[in-house]
Amino acid sequence: MQIRSHLRSLERSRTARTDPDRPRRFTMRGREWDLLPDVFAPPYSASTDAAMELLGFMAGTQAPRQGSFLEIGCGTGIIAVSAALAGCERVLATDINPRAVDNAALNALRHGVADRVRALHSDLFDAIGADQRFDTVYWHSNFVLAPADHRYESVHDRAYVDPGYAAHRRYLREAPRWTTPGGSVLLHFSDRGDLDRLHELADASGRRLEVLRRTRMREGTELVEHMLIKVSPVRADADPDGARPGPGAARPVRGSG
Repeated sequence: MQIRSHLRSLERSRTARTDPDRPRRFTMRGREWDLLPDVFAPPYSASTDAAMELLGFMAGTQAPRQGSFLEIGCGTGIIAVSAALAGCERVLATDINPRAVDNAALNALRHGVADRVRALHSDLFDAIGADQRFDTVYWHSNFVLAPADHRYESVHDRAYVDPGYAAHRRYLREAPRWTTPGGSVLLHFSDRGDLDRLHELADASGRRLEVLRRTRMREGTELVEHMLIKVSPVRADADPDGARPGPGAARPVRGSG
């Protein structure tokens, strides 16, 4: 399907990165945000606006939150900052793009939540302390499937496509390991992605997928469906990814870190 074409998504990435009129600041959901070069730019895609709606992070009407929140792939930091503004006491925003880490920190400072939002350079969970746990783990994924042998031309392209769904496979397997008891793993996906392939990866990883909410956003001439998916181990007592800390490691503590 054309909507799932990784080549189209890469072209959208190049347009958003190189547009001479690319803004340095933009407004979304009633708030102003800083935008640095080479960072995923919400003004060029409806997906961040969809994420705000799916998560209930709308200025003036947002659902109250509490506890700790981990965002994978934070980009400009809109979701991480909005989680703090909604009441989360501890937020960790990570991204594989160093400029995105700077951008998230900048927006946390802009909105007065730098004491609650920490930005960290990390490829998925690689740089997160082994003893940290979060009430909510969230990833607005790069849901367009690219061929497994695709090589990125820029770090900006990583926000648009996932070769062979390698990052999705890792997230499904590893994310539950970072939750507090009773915590949730959430994944933002869309019909630009291959949902059948995602379910195959979930089955292979011993994970159950449950769509919590859906919304449709117009992107150019297309109407794209976005969905918020809850990821859970098939068995409640399953050892997520077999990756619990071994003897002598710090024990998980709710809200630690």
